Amino acid sequence: MSDDWFRQRGADVPARGPTHLIHETLHGILSSVAWPAAIATAWVVGELAYRLLSLPRISSYGIAGFAMAASQGGFLDNPSGTPVALLAHFAFGLILFELGYRINLRWLRVNPWLAITGVAEAGGSFAAVFILAQAFALPMVPSLLLAALAMATSPAAVLRVANELQSSGQVTERLFHLTACNCVLSLFVFKAVVGYWVLASAGSAFEAVWNSLVVIGVSVAIGAAFGVAVPALLRQLGRIDRNATVAFAAAALLLTAVTHAFKFSPLLAALAFGLVARHRRAILSQAQRNFGTLGDLLTVLLFVFVAASLDWRQVHNGLTLALAVIALRLAVKMAATTLFARPSGVTWRKGALTGLAMTPMSGLVIVLLEQTRHLKLYALDQVAGLAAIVLLLEVIGPILTRQALVWAGETHPREGR
Repeated sequence: MSDDWFRQRGADVPARGPTHLIHETLHGILSSVAWPAAIATAWVVGELAYRLLSLPRISSYGIAGFAMAASQGGFLDNPSGTPVALLAHFAFGLILFELGYRINLRWLRVNPWLAITGVAEAGGSFAAVFILAQAFALPMVPSLLLAALAMATSPAAVLRVANELQSSGQVTERLFHLTACNCVLSLFVFKAVVGYWVLASAGSAFEAVWNSLVVIGVSVAIGAAFGVAVPALLRQLGRIDRNATVAFAAAALLLTAVTHAFKFSPLLAALAFGLVARHRRAILSQAQRNFGTLGDLLTVLLFVFVAASLDWRQVHNGLTLALAVIALRLAVKMAATTLFARPSGVTWRKGALTGLAMTPMSGLVIVLLEQTRHLKLYALDQVAGLAAIVLLLEVIGPILTRQALVWAGETHPREGR
């Protein structure tokens, strides 16, 4: 027991022997270096796997993070609720800012079939996974949560794979736009389900509304305000080409901290920030858009954080449902993107490859669930199969995204990357 435990109870702190003091000192040192060591280890594993096996780096980060978690016998305690979780939110905020920045609303107005495709694949994924979860005898709220989370494609995975391959073209651009679309829809539905859960468990209509419509509206408004203010500030300061990276990164950090502190949605706020900033004519170079070395470092942390949040027992217990959900979700997304390919202006083949590239979903799930900890919504424990889905798609999802972009002929990987 710690010294504080005895002090809080008015008791004398027992004397500590040399062995105990050495053990406490070593534990403190190991705790302080655990995450830096884990990030360095994951980065090395990712580089080796990329160069020797041509695997996406982020898949290797996930494998390394899972192996280093304490629940698997490693040295990383569950990071939920720690300062590392806030850093992971910041990393995801930068990624969603980048995704929002790449969205062209004019294209969606000119080609409404693309928006219809997004609604169809997200809605179809929700309905199919909900029916499957009910067939596996999951309760109503866990079934709704699983279906809501299954709608989304992980923006972290698709952006990092696309950046790694320097991918550009019809499939890549559709992948970005559809990912943004289904993330927004997933966030809306997830917040609605959480509101329903609060109402069902506590009977508070006010809390239910607050955790859905109000949170969504305020988050988007805050993000949009940042999207107006930061480009205006940069224009006043001048040299936007030099200052943009640091300014947008600092603004994303502040936005994440503010929305997280007030229990709003940092994810929606960051997406709105990037979307509005683009349409305020703040032009960023390719290097600035992925935030260079800062973005690479935070990506390692994010994917290690996601995998380290999982327990192998949860993964094992839900494996059957996980495999069924992954297969059904992929089939629905590919069917929707293929069905609407011709009306939206691409071939059926490119439509199918777009659906294949949308396989990842892992990063968004853990970050969303981390934001509901204050509501005591322990979905990883309640929703059978969710941990297994996250782990499998943490590893397999980026590989399928990479392969889809390669088959589409849109990749231009840089040497040494």
